[in-house]
Amino acid sequence: MDMGIRGREAIVCAASKGLGRGCAEALAGEGVDLVINARTKSELEATAEEIRKTYGVNVTAVAVDVTTEEGRKQVLAACPEPDIIVNNAGGPPPGNFRDWNREDWIKALDANMLTP
Repeated sequence: MDMGIRGREAIVCAASKGLGRGCAEALAGEGVDLVINARTKSELEATAEEIRKTYGVNVTAVAVDVTTEEGRKQVLAACPEPDIIVNNAGGPPPGNFRDWNREDWIKALDANMLTP
């Protein structure tokens, strides 16, 4: 499918695996250049290289904690005027939501809704 976003720039947070990586690959498949972020540099760099090779787009990896002020500054310095932002900084622990406590929910809301 052509979404008409080829040549755009996107920031995708928590992109070394899981949902963030899936979003990054979907955007790369549409021809979007990426700034991807995660905390673990080795995993992030490996993901960036795989996306570059598979999709032929530019990928910049920024290994920082995006939930911190400094982390956000570094991500935005790599892509100061993004066309697309996928704010994905983790969530409650995997499993049944009935098992999550209030602290789990507050942490997820803070990371994904208040941090930006």
